[in-house]
Amino acid sequence: MRWRRSRGDASHRDMRIGLLGGSFNPAHRGHRRMSLAAMEALGLDQVWWLVSPGNPLKPKKGMAPYDARLAQAQFVARRSRIMVSDFEAHEGTLYTVDTIAALRQRHPDIQFIWLMGEDVMAQFHQWREWRRLASMVPIAVLSRPGYDGMARAARAMGWLRWFVRPPANARNWTKWSAPAITFLRLPPDPTSATRLRLANPLWYRNPPG
Repeated sequence: MRWRRSRGDASHRDMRIGLLGGSFNPAHRGHRRMSLAAMEALGLDQVWWLVSPGNPLKPKKGMAPYDARLAQAQFVARRSRIMVSDFEAHEGTLYTVDTIAALRQRHPDIQFIWLMGEDVMAQFHQWREWRRLASMVPIAVLSRPGYDGMARAARAMGWLRWFVRPPANARNWTKWSAPAITFLRLPPDPTSATRLRLANPLWYRNPPG
């Protein structure tokens, strides 16, 4: 695996890792705060940001160059236990289900949990083989202002509701058998990548600090 902040992976053995995937267009303080709060709530050793070369569910128009998105993610994640990875670009995986399968094969001794915002949960049923994905690793849904009702009413919850685990037991997620999903109430942060792009469409020429 290649890392932009820490190359090599020998020290990752037996770790508890949260995976947060996305376009990070751009990465911002909301991503960082959400990741650090999830790290505390779930007792994680690290959170890995998997910067996607291209999201099949998002239009290419308005998508900043991959290297710029990766560099901005690295900047936002600095001085933390957030690791920024180009794993998907390096392995050539386009869909999350394939990324997780590759990560589990590469790191059989690591405990992974998938992290997603409530806004993403609303479209989870559109993901490639989403039921298989949910059966591979536990999922933690992270609160986003204004999306609580939408996430719990998501189409995918018609199936996932049978596997909901209480957030009070979230630190014991390594004992759960997937499918398993929990909803974490985290400190709210209104920062939005969409609003940042609207304010500065060419942000990658002058990345936000």
